[in-house]
Amino acid sequence: MYFCPLCNGFESVTIECPNCKSNIDDQGKITDYFDDYSAYMDIDMIKLYDGDRKSLENHHCLHYFYCVNCNHEEIKAVKEFNSFQ
Repeated sequence: MYFCPLCNGFESVTIECPNCKSNIDDQGKITDYFDDYSAYMDIDMIKLYDGDRKSLENHHCLHYFYCVNCNHEEIKAVKEFNSFQ
C-alpha cells in the first residue's frame, strides 16, 4: 500500500515560482479537478487517466501547484511512500 505524503498531510512542500519568485501553493492532486466525483474514485483507478502513463507503476501522485501572485500553474509528481517500510 502506497500513500502520498502531501495528500495525507505528513509533509508540506515549498516551491518557488519560476516567474515571480514567490511561493506557489499546492492545490491537491490533479485528478481531483477532473469532475465533481473524481475525488471520491479509487486512487489507483483514476491514476490511469491522470496524464502520466506510469504514475501508478512509479508510485507518483500528480499535484497541481498555483501561484496567486502571477497565475503560474505547474503539475509536479510527488513520490508516494510504501506504508509497510
